Amino acid sequence: TILEVLRDVGIELPSVCRAGFCGSCVVPLLEGEADHRDTVLSEAERQNRIQTCCSRAAEGVQLVIDR
Repeated sequence: TILEVLRDVGIELPSVCRAGFCGSCVVPLLEGEADHRDTVLSEAERQNRIQTCCSRAAEGVQLVIDR
């Protein structure tokens, strides 16, 4: 997951459920098209946020996020 990769490089983000329900690991999405797999973000929020525990980049797309 995005969350695991960030932690592997030393960037700690909060996370509680790790299943897309709580919203604690949401970060700003600066660029790219995301494949949102959470149940927390509204359609409007999905334009500029991503839940790092379960969502990912759309196929063939690179994401730019902020923490």
